[in-house]
Amino acid sequence: MIKNGSDILMECLLEQGVDTVFGYPGGAVLNLYDALYKYQDRITHVLTAHEQGASHAADGYARATGKVGVCIATSGPGATNLVTGLATAYMDSIPVVAITGNVSVPLLGRDSFQEVDITGITMPITKHNFIVKDVRELAHTVREAFRIAGSGRPGPVLIDLPKDVTAAECEYEPQPAAGVRPVPPPKEERLQMAAEKLNHSRKPLIYFGGGVLTSGAEAELLALAEKQDIPVCASMMGLGGFPPRHRLWLGMVGMHGTLAANRAARECDVLLVCGARFSDRVAGSRTGFAPNAQVIHIDIDHAEFDKNVTAAVRVAGDLKTVLAALLERTMPADHRQWTEELASLRREPHPADRGEKALPDPLAILQTLRRLTDDDTIVATDVGQHQMWTAQHFELRQPRTFLSSGGLGTMGYGLGAAIGAQFGCPHRRVVLISGDGSFHMNLNELTTLASYNLPIVVLVMNNQVLGMVRQWQKVFYGNRFSATDPHRKTDLVKLAEAFGCTGMRLDRAADVETVLKAALEHGGPVVVDCRISPDANVLPMIPPGGTVEDIIEEMDN
Repeated sequence: MIKNGSDILMECLLEQGVDTVFGYPGGAVLNLYDALYKYQDRITHVLTAHEQGASHAADGYARATGKVGVCIATSGPGATNLVTGLATAYMDSIPVVAITGNVSVPLLGRDSFQEVDITGITMPITKHNFIVKDVRELAHTVREAFRIAGSGRPGPVLIDLPKDVTAAECEYEPQPAAGVRPVPPPKEERLQMAAEKLNHSRKPLIYFGGGVLTSGAEAELLALAEKQDIPVCASMMGLGGFPPRHRLWLGMVGMHGTLAANRAARECDVLLVCGARFSDRVAGSRTGFAPNAQVIHIDIDHAEFDKNVTAAVRVAGDLKTVLAALLERTMPADHRQWTEELASLRREPHPADRGEKALPDPLAILQTLRRLTDDDTIVATDVGQHQMWTAQHFELRQPRTFLSSGGLGTMGYGLGAAIGAQFGCPHRRVVLISGDGSFHMNLNELTTLASYNLPIVVLVMNNQVLGMVRQWQKVFYGNRFSATDPHRKTDLVKLAEAFGCTGMRLDRAADVETVLKAALEHGGPVVVDCRISPDANVLPMIPPGGTVEDIIEEMDN
């Protein structure tokens, strides 16, 4: 059948199972938006307030559902506004396909109006990108983009479409959805080496990251930990991949990780690393992290081996497959003395009690929110103190319920991500936990919440300062608070109402449960201005480049 490029794109999106796209129209993508009008009964288009919001929404959709997220932007500034979102997805291995318009092929390279070399710009922050100059190549390119985005270690892919290509016609033949490329099986000798080291360990530790969630290997991870009686810790990206009340769970490891997890890393003799990359926020000192351990590193990406920490055994392959194979090759073990020693280091978090009229404690807000919400609640965050408090104290009991920018640390990520998650999971509760600094970055997306009447509750931990940067200024810069007290005059309640949302204020410790219940029961978009102290700190904290020996557990306010 003969179709134009825009209709071919729609048909290929449907082939890949796409039901929702996030975007913003413009001149170079008018043909695509005309096609979206015709296909609106099969593809939902979500109009965001800004292209960056669309890219974060596609990312949040992908994290929450496990499917490929899709966003669309016009040429020039529309395309460049996607860059931060693509870099965020790239750093955290999130499958996204971004579709950008461009000027017609004859105008490329002539500095035409709203022309930019978006493939050149995004080359370092995408798995691959394409510019389609012939409509006959379009269908194959779209299928290949989805295959690349979802295969191996997932990531973002960009397709740049000149306007004349979206109008040109050619023959279109439907095809089944593009399957991901098969992953080669792990090598038997590597599996045997790994199993032998685990079987002979006295103080083993499992450290896992986002790869467990990507591969759906939560059950295999739990089974191996229980069979071998191995304590478990995670990077922030892995949270939700292991039961938080399990006797073997030590919590998050790294800069703001638990004392138990960091002490275990310091003293273990075998470290089984599952789908994690030894980020500097985990291994601040590459030589001081797990200095006594033989490292077994399992990853689907060969480039991660020995990049930060040298491994004794490298097992390449799909994590779910590798863990299942190790489960068959390892012997039951009992490390009771080791696990009890680490259990004695656990600390139960307790909110500060400063009286009912005092400002609410962020831990009390998070613990109350957890008690009032279901286990499948999706929690998005921005970046800063609120992000770390959430990672530390909001018990995540299911995978794909925590959406946060780990690698890039993108302030302003959360609101778009929450929107994407709500469209991907319409029957589940979605909550955004933000800080006043991050919230000011992309608060324009409140108009998207209101326009679609999304029942998202936004909690803004409002300490009137840039909390995490200010905390570093306390610790490392002698309390010289340069540019971290911005003196914002924003009334968040009035702001929410101006956008068409409901605004609430939480400014007394005694009102935490009452206000949170009202927000959760409202049924529409709600912004809660949570007034917390500017001197609330994220602890424990290991200084950059330090080890658990340098851990800071108390600070003067």
